[in-house]
Amino acid sequence: MSKKNIALLTIILAILIDQIVKIYIKTNFVLGEEIKVFDWFRIHFVENNGMAMGFEFGGKAGKLFLTIFRIVAVTFIIYWLSQQIKRGTHNAVIFAIALIFSGAVGNIIDSIFYGVIFNTPAHNTATLFAEKPYGELFYGKVVDMFYFPIWEGVLPEWIPFVGGDFFRFFNYIFNPADSYITIGVILLFFYSKTAFPKENLASEK
Repeated sequence: MSKKNIALLTIILAILIDQIVKIYIKTNFVLGEEIKVFDWFRIHFVENNGMAMGFEFGGKAGKLFLTIFRIVAVTFIIYWLSQQIKRGTHNAVIFAIALIFSGAVGNIIDSIFYGVIFNTPAHNTATLFAEKPYGELFYGKVVDMFYFPIWEGVLPEWIPFVGGDFFRFFNYIFNPADSYITIGVILLFFYSKTAFPKENLASEK
């Protein structure tokens, strides 16, 4: 399979999976509903307005800035991906960049469109293509659902600053798009010499 086809197939499948999972969760789960798959893995439906891991800033203006920033970022990512394909870079690097692009696009779709295609009824599941959606274009909420509280308990007293405090690992809730970005970054780390080659500026004798 050509590098271009690897990138296209990865992007199409990744975005489809991301959106199918999000739409299923939003139309079948009440906001805040949780299903325990294992003690360390739960499906927990939440939404966030802001950055990764639920951070928010700047209210409505901050939300718009974040969405526009993501759109600008994906244009650079797709350019980077096209350059790597032309260079014939290792397939793992192509796959990694395609995953990062897919993750960014997946969350952009939520941010741009979900506010005008979904409603958010109290104590009920959302309706796709609702007559009275909950928001505006560019002001949708990102859907998260994967929750891995692998360990929780009181930290030993000997740990500086946080000893004796309750702690849960991993306490963040994320979605497929977030996981694509994480996996892509990890792959780029392992293949950093291939993804970011250092140019040899010494003149050959």
